[in-house]
Amino acid sequence: MQFSLEEIKKFGNIELLAKQMVEGFITGLHKSPYHGFSVEFAEHQLYNNGESTRHIDWKIYAKTDRLYTKRYEEETNLRCQLVIDQSSSMYYPAENYGKMRFSVMAAASLTYLLHKQRDAVGLHTFTDQLEIETPVKSSATHIHKLFLQMNSLLEKERTEKRTNVAQILHQLAQKVHRRSLVVLFSDMFDNQNNEEELMAALQHLKHKKHEVLLFHVTDHKTEFNFEFEDRPYEFIDSETKERVRLNPATIKKDFKKQMDAHYHELYLKCAKLKIDLIEADINQGFDQVMKAYLIKRGKMI
Repeated sequence: MQFSLEEIKKFGNIELLAKQMVEGFITGLHKSPYHGFSVEFAEHQLYNNGESTRHIDWKIYAKTDRLYTKRYEEETNLRCQLVIDQSSSMYYPAENYGKMRFSVMAAASLTYLLHKQRDAVGLHTFTDQLEIETPVKSSATHIHKLFLQMNSLLEKERTEKRTNVAQILHQLAQKVHRRSLVVLFSDMFDNQNNEEELMAALQHLKHKKHEVLLFHVTDHKTEFNFEFEDRPYEFIDSETKERVRLNPATIKKDFKKQMDAHYHELYLKCAKLKIDLIEADINQGFDQVMKAYLIKRGKMI
């Protein structure tokens, strides 16, 4: 399921859109080979022998003849930090804020999924500095505030700021004291010429015992395959404003070769750190994000 920026703004409620995406995804899982994923959203869990009987729900027992314990909002299986790159390159394609729109809606779907699984979630956004910082909580009030902040990100005009992914990840490694799953949405283009610094920052997170799920957000059609009409274009770097005039056909083959090599190298380096790097094409919908998250969550618990 995909939504245009206009549809999202017209609908005006990102929380309901996230609910639609998640429920559609779960329905799809039950009809697919992935039906084994843990997607139960019950507010109770089965009682295990040896547990305290203090939280048993006796009303449920009277109706079902089975023992369930109540799960409270402060009882969480997972702490998750959602981190969104908010730099100017994330607002490409300009006509619909493609990568930014995709990242916010993907983060919204994960927020809804995390909340229904009684997990705690926090939100960070960044450019060359942290822009939004929230605590990590699982309460309904907190989750509602996160959706309001995500909605404001979609309403916000495009920023004209560069990014510094490595610096932000170092900051998060210092700030986040309890073991968490850090989910990062970024196009990572700022670090193409400085991957060692990025790897050091990711290693810092791993050293602090955090798990990392990195979504490499791109418009694959143009940013990897360089598919444009066969005519002259003026390309403008969204962060440096450097301008280049050329016909895409003249460099398409070399461009694609370099991008494939860059992504492959990034993938291998992340694999060495046991970091999940997921290619997130904004034209492929949000199921790819939720599926990757559930696989990661299953490995952690």
